[in-house]
Amino acid sequence: MSAPPVRLLLCDDHAVVRAGLRALMSSADGIDVVGEAATGEEALAMAARLRPDVVLMDLQLDGGMDGVTATRRLTEDGVGPRVLVLTMFDTDADVTRAIEAGATGYLLKAEQPDELFMAIRNAASGRTALSPPVADRLLTRLRSPCPALSPREREILGQLARGLGNREIARALFISEATVKTHLSRIYDKLGVETRSGAVAAAKERRLLS
Repeated sequence: MSAPPVRLLLCDDHAVVRAGLRALMSSADGIDVVGEAATGEEALAMAARLRPDVVLMDLQLDGGMDGVTATRRLTEDGVGPRVLVLTMFDTDADVTRAIEAGATGYLLKAEQPDELFMAIRNAASGRTALSPPVADRLLTRLRSPCPALSPREREILGQLARGLGNREIARALFISEATVKTHLSRIYDKLGVETRSGAVAAAKERRLLS
């Protein structure tokens, strides 16, 4: 007796992308697209109603809830669908945020169709699915030692984690905004990130925040 098809919910804010994915999935054995969502909010509502096995989630969603927040909400109770991220972005910060939010896998939109189909089936079975470039980066980061941050950089990172802006950090630490920007640039380089949120996520992952 054959296994039931994997029930798949698509979440991407581009209608053309969703249409392309739906058409692609129609060629795959054992995968049934049960719905399409354009926003994180729609994905939550449709997942509750349709009970998919896997949600194929884009990270960058226009307006409202982003893909990371939607992933966290979908997986927080442990009984929801598996979430498989499908995105164009593979920065360390994006990967870290998605996996910390509960994503079962992280794929790039450059994947070959067969690899995507296999990843969806693996996700439905609870197995991790990572694009080779993403897996390589994670392994490289795990093998490399934690970056050595100076005491001042750790102070600034701590203020960053509290949500303070450059001016507020400068006032709190009695330094100039220019000095804050210089330290932030060095922090970004050491953590391999490009944004404030990415720096905080990477610091939490590597336990650099007290």
